[in-house]
Amino acid sequence: MALTTQSSPQVIPMPAAFQPSAALAADLLRVYGSPLYVYDGDRFQQTLHSIAQAIPYRRTRVHFATVTNGSVALLQIVRAAGWGLHANTPGDVYLGLHAGFEPEAIVYSGSNLSGDDMAQVLAWGVATLNLDSLAQLEQLCESYRALDSAAKPPSLRLGLRLNEPVLTGDSRIGVRPEDFAIAQSLVTRANESMGAANIQLGGLHFYRGTGTNATQAFTQVIDRVVALGQQLPDWAYLDFGGGFGHPYRHGGAAFDWSEFGQAITARLNPLSPPVELVIEPGRAAIAGCAALLTTVVSVKWQDDRQIVGVDTTVANLSVPSVHGGYREIVALAPGSDSQTYATDVCGNTTYSRDYLGRNCQLPKLAPGDTLAILDVGAYGYAMASHFLHRPRPAEVLLESGQHRLIRQRESYQTLIHNQIF
Repeated sequence: MALTTQSSPQVIPMPAAFQPSAALAADLLRVYGSPLYVYDGDRFQQTLHSIAQAIPYRRTRVHFATVTNGSVALLQIVRAAGWGLHANTPGDVYLGLHAGFEPEAIVYSGSNLSGDDMAQVLAWGVATLNLDSLAQLEQLCESYRALDSAAKPPSLRLGLRLNEPVLTGDSRIGVRPEDFAIAQSLVTRANESMGAANIQLGGLHFYRGTGTNATQAFTQVIDRVVALGQQLPDWAYLDFGGGFGHPYRHGGAAFDWSEFGQAITARLNPLSPPVELVIEPGRAAIAGCAALLTTVVSVKWQDDRQIVGVDTTVANLSVPSVHGGYREIVALAPGSDSQTYATDVCGNTTYSRDYLGRNCQLPKLAPGDTLAILDVGAYGYAMASHFLHRPRPAEVLLESGQHRLIRQRESYQTLIHNQIF
């Protein structure tokens, strides 16, 4: 994947969150059924372009964090945009390869990988890996050395995931700066045992956290992160990212890509020799590009509160305790009543916390009406589960005014697939 070459940022406003029209929603539900994930591919392309153009540093590679959404059709849009892939698990790599990514376009940042996992990632040809402990670094060197020469990359670029409490908080992930020298000695010994310098320890990976919208939380630590990178004798790349947020509450604080791009460029430009910059947005790129359409199946009133039951479940959204519980919900073509009411939108399980939204302001609804749950592109289908044994919805992609199915709706047969009885 080519490095970006722009010399100044071309600031392109981020598109508004995708919300299908009532007519489009009705057409999609008629064709594909309810509930339904719907992705706006055109908006996704615009967002990818906006993020990439916001960072003027010439030696920048932008990699999409597959953990947020692994739909192969969407990953193909990422590849067509010239982005690489950022993988957190072997499954991320597997999906990326099926989407057409070359192994050299994939950066792997794993945690607690088994020897088999490492051997598999290497056998797929992935050669840039960020590791989160000395034990994992030692294991990777051993896994690489043990592979047949025909089944492994000819060389590896390794990075250390940074753990410094003042920057990363109380994190389980990463290597402390005081252990950098030990890490280098492990790599040196591995190279000596192979009689060749096949492994280079030249990367530093800074992971800020999950879903941070405060731009300053990133910009204020750049100097310190760069200073730590310079402690690596062969420093060649800075993987700066993970955790770029998305404003689920529309109108709230949003990450400023232009401000971030200017700040990190100003700090990296003077470095000699220059280092490569890797940025790994996921949620920020895809969250606002999808909606989950769902149909009202039941309405009841508790005093002046409207209790609306729908044909989907909280299991089809991200785990609230991990990635937040708020998603904006809008009614598509409700009745003529313009008045809104405090409304709880409830899923179709008996789980007492199956709320897709609470205290939403929605018009009076009736069975058959359509609701759209917005901003579900990240950690929507990717975290959907079979909790209470509901098959998962289908996924549909919109591009240039056309729509097509990109993942089939599951059937009840899915629930017994792989079971033996």
